[in-house]
Parts: sequence; C-alpha cells; structure tokens
Amino acid sequence: MPTLKPLDLILILTVTINLCSAELPSFREAPAFRNGRECPKTAWSALDKKIHNPSIIHIAMTLDTAYLRGSVAGVFSVIHHATCPENIVFHFITTHRRGAELTRAITSTFPYLNFHLYHFDTNLVKGKISSSIRRALDQPLNYARMYLADLLPAGVRRIIYFDSDLIVVDDVMKLWSINLGSHVLGAPEYCHANFTNYFTSKFWSNPIFTASIKGRSRKLCYFNTGVMVIDLWKWREGKYTEKLENWMRIQKRYRIYELGSLPPFLLVFAGDVEGMEHRWNQHGLGGDNLEGLCRALHPGPVSLLHWSGKGKPWLRIDSKKPCPLDSLWAPYDLFHHPALFSDS
Repeated sequence: MPTLKPLDLILILTVTINLCSAELPSFREAPAFRNGRECPKTAWSALDKKIHNPSIIHIAMTLDTAYLRGSVAGVFSVIHHATCPENIVFHFITTHRRGAELTRAITSTFPYLNFHLYHFDTNLVKGKISSSIRRALDQPLNYARMYLADLLPAGVRRIIYFDSDLIVVDDVMKLWSINLGSHVLGAPEYCHANFTNYFTSKFWSNPIFTASIKGRSRKLCYFNTGVMVIDLWKWREGKYTEKLENWMRIQKRYRIYELGSLPPFLLVFAGDVEGMEHRWNQHGLGGDNLEGLCRALHPGPVSLLHWSGKGKPWLRIDSKKPCPLDSLWAPYDLFHHPALFSDS
C-alpha cells in the first residue's frame, strides 16, 4: 500500500473539513396550514407507550444534508394537500452528524410542524452493507427504514415511510387509512416486472436460498420501498429487522443481488404485501440508476410522484437541464436561491 505524502494528507483533511462544515441550504418559511372543521381535535405524545390514535398520521423520513432539499419539498407537499395537517406527526431519522443543524433547518422552515428527530446508529449496519450499482444506495441512512420499529416509540403502531425524493399531491389520510388486513406491510406492487432480474445467478442456483421464497400465498411481485405503510407492532412481533439483517449477511458472503436495501425487502415480504393503488407511487421519474434519463408518467391517476433513480429534480433544475415532469416538483421547492448579484 503506497504511503501518503504530507501534502496528500492535508488535502484529504481539508476536503473532510469542508464536507462537515459546509453550510446547509436555506429555505423560505412555509405558510401555516390548519385543520379543516371536520378534523378531530387530538394530540400525540411520545410518552404514550401503548395508545394508538388512528386520527394521528405518523410519517417517517430520513434527513441528511444531501437530500435535505428533497425532504423539505416532500414535507411541504404533504401538509399542503392534507385535510388535517395539524394531525400529522413527522418522524425524521438522521445520523449523529449535524443533527442539531438539520433540526434548526426544519424548525425555521416549518415553525408549526409537529416532528421528532431520532438518531440512527450507523454501527447497526457497519459491516453489513455491500457495494451496489449506485453509491447513494450504499449510504447507511438508506438502511434506516429497516430499523423504524426500534427507533420509534412503542405507541406508534402504524407508520408511513416516505423517501426524500417524492411529493404527495393528494390527501395523505387516504394512504393512512388503507386496510393492511393481516399483512405487516402495504405498498403498490408491480407484478409485470421480472422478479428474477433483482437477484444474481448465485441466488437462483442455490436451492436453500430459493426455498426461502417458495410457498408464498401470492405471486412474488416487485415493490418500491420508497413508499410503504407498515404495522410496527406486527413488525416487532415477527422480528422482521432480524430477517432483513440475515439476508444482508448472506449478501455479504455470496453476492446475491446488486441493488442496496431493496432486495432484502423483496426476499422477506414479496408475495405477502398488501397491494395498494399504483397512484400512490408513480416511481422511476429519476430514470434508471446509471444515467437518470427523463421518463414519462405511468398511465393512470396520480397521488404521489417519486423521483427514484439517479436523476433528482433539484439537481436537474439547478443545472438548467430539467425534465418535463420536474416542473411538477418545482412549486414545492422552498429552497432560498442566493442572489445572483450583491451590493457588497
């Protein structure tokens, strides 16, 4: 292994300091949204250990510096279209780095927002993450959705999980009210997708691996983990975090897939998901994971637009190369653009 020269060490240290000290983007303050007359007056406390109030909508999202602009737009879209915005509680998951600054950014942008912030210990996935086809998929926070049942208070029975690159254009209460039946997880399913493509030949050639997905009650279908409704009480009872971690360990040894945190969810839940209307995840608007080319909407009604894939609307807009559908995201962008000219 080559020895680093002093100049190289200084350069690495400088880059690291700049990444850690770079200013977070600033945002305009969002207007206050109030409940409609039909909304029940209610409140929620993290101290309520076993009290489930179905009138309170719980939404979990991750929060980091790279996707903060997308998260802010997502939150704004949710409360903008909600009939009962004051009955929504956001649960933000972040790493220890810059957590206080991220909290201030949310508080200043949404002074009336009911939210709680939880620190995700990246050591939980240390040594379990395998490299994937896109670097962003390898970030520890991308795996935090597996640990929601451990991070959130016991009184939160149900949670909606949202990625940070989407906007909601419908009343989120409709999504919250979906009946999960006996299932742990609900999500739009896409059964036309070739399920075998999500795993390598090392998976399909191993009878022990393939036996784990046989005998499911329904066809194994792809679903996108950027939009999920989860029964956290059933999740804890079934120890689903441990099941997901087990597949991560197998992946580390045998390389059975290429796509980050998605394949473990498919292996554990596919064929046992409460299907939802496709309108609740018009995904893939960010193109594929390699080029991120523009894409059109899927046929049918739309309640949620999701820029999964490499291309993100805020990056395309800033580069002056937006895709047509990025104009639907732009109205929810609260980013405070710096003045082009200054008197100073």
